Amino acid sequence: MMRATIPADELLAKAHAIGQYYGFTPLSALTLKARGARKATYPDTLANLTLDSNADAVVHFLKQFQNIEQQPSARQPIFVWHTNLAPGRPAQKKAVIQFHALGADRALADTVIIRALIALAKDIFHETPVVRINSMGDKETRARYARELGTFFKKRANSLPEECLLRARLDTLAAAEFALAHDCADDLPAPTEQLSDISRKRFEDLLEYLEMTETPYELARDLMSRGSIWNDMCFELLIGDRRVAWGSRYGDLTKHFFPSSPFSATGGVFQIASEGALIKKVPTPRPRFHFVHIGDEAKRFSIRLAEDFKKAHVPLIQHIGVESLTEQLRLAEHTKSPYLLIMGRKEAIDGSAILRNCATQVETILPLDDLIGRLKAVA
Repeated sequence: MMRATIPADELLAKAHAIGQYYGFTPLSALTLKARGARKATYPDTLANLTLDSNADAVVHFLKQFQNIEQQPSARQPIFVWHTNLAPGRPAQKKAVIQFHALGADRALADTVIIRALIALAKDIFHETPVVRINSMGDKETRARYARELGTFFKKRANSLPEECLLRARLDTLAAAEFALAHDCADDLPAPTEQLSDISRKRFEDLLEYLEMTETPYELARDLMSRGSIWNDMCFELLIGDRRVAWGSRYGDLTKHFFPSSPFSATGGVFQIASEGALIKKVPTPRPRFHFVHIGDEAKRFSIRLAEDFKKAHVPLIQHIGVESLTEQLRLAEHTKSPYLLIMGRKEAIDGSAILRNCATQVETILPLDDLIGRLKAVA
């Protein structure tokens, strides 16, 4: 039977491990470096927005992210994870664990977040979750879809339940969700049929990236993101019939917190009941290996290998979403790992990786077939 409540110590330890292997920095670590920075204020422009529990969590995260005074960009995106569980404090009744890609506008970022949440769900429930995905498009798409739904409900007024029609007068998306949940509108228009050219390209890129990284998913025409903070793709993770995680792009929301320089953003929120007294601090030993990858082929390999490294307990860290080699090397230098594991396009095609001893600069070519075993021998 699926566990309904998870010890907070376990949740925090597993979140730390997922963050390390998939390349997400804890927000707490960034905040610690930025002590003395200005305190962010809650934007007045959010007062008119309707926020669900997932949106609430993302807003709370962005408010804290403001404090560190960093500006993500496509050249230097920031991949960060955050939780309301803190060492030395009692467990929260509802634990929230979030993974965010800030500044990144490629399908790679969405895929890494989805894979991180899949790994977290598998670790906690010992079961592979079902990933359901859809796209609501950009503002242009949503406006067009709302008009299409309005026309649909008017034409079907004589055959639809009264409650559905009442909802349609206030919110056509709410009415669409009701109609799908009660199987009373099989021919309901799908949002993907209304996608703008830009939104369609983004969604196709994501589906292609999921397939190339062998990430299982289902298209879900009944999955909708309402409210004005979400845009383009949305997804959920289910264990049985229970939703354990939700995610979406939310670039429009960053405009409220960073009005002069908004950026692309994707986030995923995992929520579950937790329990425990004072939460223990998670030990963070220095990783032996820092995985550096260059090019799409290597990135796709790194996404698939992350779970293998974690299962084998190889002491490795990587930053999958960071595409710049210079930035990856800077981050590797900061961690002071004794070894670099390097994969470029040539290595990805050949099925190999280069192991570099940072002290001697000696390099060894390792085949991927026996990579885990060779790294464990070195560790």
